[in-house]
Amino acid sequence: MEINNIGRKWIVKEPGNPATVRRLAQELGTDPVLANLLVQRGITTYEEARTFFRPDLSMLHDPFLMKDMDKAVARVRKAIENKEKILVYGDYDVDGVTSVSILYMYLCELGLSPEYYIPSRRTEGYGVNNEAIKQFAERNITLMITVDTGVTALDEVKFASSLGIDCVITDHHECLAELPEALAIVNPRRTDSRYPFCELAGVGVVYKLLCAIEERLVGNSDKVKKYIDLVAIGTIADVMPLVDENRLLVTEGLD
Repeated sequence: MEINNIGRKWIVKEPGNPATVRRLAQELGTDPVLANLLVQRGITTYEEARTFFRPDLSMLHDPFLMKDMDKAVARVRKAIENKEKILVYGDYDVDGVTSVSILYMYLCELGLSPEYYIPSRRTEGYGVNNEAIKQFAERNITLMITVDTGVTALDEVKFASSLGIDCVITDHHECLAELPEALAIVNPRRTDSRYPFCELAGVGVVYKLLCAIEERLVGNSDKVKKYIDLVAIGTIADVMPLVDENRLLVTEGLD
């Protein structure tokens, strides 16, 4: 049903299946009105309702289901062990800045002295650029990790490689038919991805990278939960849908 109100069009969903609504209301011990709202959102079982009302980080998907996550973790671990000079290359929006922040702070916590670079919106524009890469090579950077950007940087990744800089890309934007020749491209929107949720913000993808590194280093990812507030900010600011993992991350981050 559509209702026009002061120039706005309201689209009201049809009621859920009556039998499903009655069953769910009985299982939850709640009013049928609430049960109907849940059914309209695709929540039809007690377990689905429990997950919706009581989200927990233990419900997050395995980060290693994301394509190239194992390669990214291996390269970062190598850089950590060898005390390499790492640069985090981000975007200038809130998602990009929070992505840079959590990775930068995490690497510092591991005893490294990483650098970061956020291009100027006015003079450089979006994405990785070769002029910046030249500067990184002069500073002996050996590993560049992109956050919230990089998945379309075909020429720039080649240029970085020619200067001896390895590239690990983490991004959440749509991919081109051809991907950059990076050591790893961690992006849930890859067409060859089997990750069950593709709507993560850039900071959400970085958070999953941190979780994966921690799992390989110490066997769990409890240590990186301290960054969940910034993950929530980046996710909300990038207007990502608050469903699935995003709902979990934002709920924990707001808390």
